[in-house]
Amino acid sequence: MSQLVRGVVARGKGKPVEVTTIVVPDPGPGEAVVRVKTCGVCHTDLHYREGGINDDFPFLLGHEAAGVVESVGAGVTDVAPGDFVVLNWRAVCGNCRACDKGKPWYCFATHNAAQKMRLEDGTELAPALGIGAFAEKTLVHAGQCTKVDPRARAAAVGLLGCGVMAGLGAAINTGGVSRGDSVAVIGCGGVGDGAVAGAALAGATTIIAIDTDDRKLEWARGFGATHTINAREHDVVERVRELTGGFGADVVVEAVGRPETYRQAFYARDLAGTVVLVGVPTPDMKIELPLLDVFGRGGALKSSWYGDCLPSRDFPMLTELYLQGRLDLDAFVTEEIPLDGVERAFAKMHTGDVLRSVVVF
Repeated sequence: MSQLVRGVVARGKGKPVEVTTIVVPDPGPGEAVVRVKTCGVCHTDLHYREGGINDDFPFLLGHEAAGVVESVGAGVTDVAPGDFVVLNWRAVCGNCRACDKGKPWYCFATHNAAQKMRLEDGTELAPALGIGAFAEKTLVHAGQCTKVDPRARAAAVGLLGCGVMAGLGAAINTGGVSRGDSVAVIGCGGVGDGAVAGAALAGATTIIAIDTDDRKLEWARGFGATHTINAREHDVVERVRELTGGFGADVVVEAVGRPETYRQAFYARDLAGTVVLVGVPTPDMKIELPLLDVFGRGGALKSSWYGDCLPSRDFPMLTELYLQGRLDLDAFVTEEIPLDGVERAFAKMHTGDVLRSVVVF
């Protein structure tokens, strides 16, 4: 039988979201219904509401979530009712050309639930990133459920479902940060601070956090930044070079997604260094660089989707580091809010008052 639950829906571009009743069907083959415990409020959800992703309104927002599997459909063997899971939006297929090459984190045919959740009048909902977890329960593909240790605090490990994993992975998986490296991170929101934390985990000895907000720079120090730069007060490229012996950083993570900050990242890296773009640009943005500089500086210019993570590998490992006290995921949780607090949380994003607001059911 289908279930009626409360969820947060964006009905039109720029319109305030609303809490309304949604219909969650029983899981079909390969699907699971998850009782959501927590869901972080991510900038991507705001992008959906603003029409910045696509115009498939109405959207069921929310994707950075942890919960408990309630029921599964035919053929599901990897998770079972009662399992504590973090939801992921890149459930790998195992059969595409990327998976066949042994690089499933690049999977080109990721899974989502085949059935649609709906409004009571039958209108189909488009779930954000194939998840739709600003809801008491949600329907996902079973591959989007990654089992983790149930001792972990849901509000904390749920953030591995998107922003924190994107930042950690940008540093460790995409950027390949290793022992003794110098790292600069431009933009110190949730994703950028995830990159700072990832660089610290990997053993980087110089970690430079860059932002225009002193509050965010102080937060970054808490995640392991050894130096900070307020970009309103200093020339970013010159200051990064000063802090790295005149050379530039081995890895620069750009967590803003703007041409001007990407240009800073390009010139703030050492010769043969790596730039990782994890900030999400808008379709109209363009970058212009002298081709001779691209050639002459060498190294690598990379983009990072979801931190190039493999959820089945990374989520349990990072949860274990959290439980050991080696990865402070709790520090990313600025506030816990009710389901009807999502619109207010979006407003706080504009003022930089939070790293993450987390809906708790």
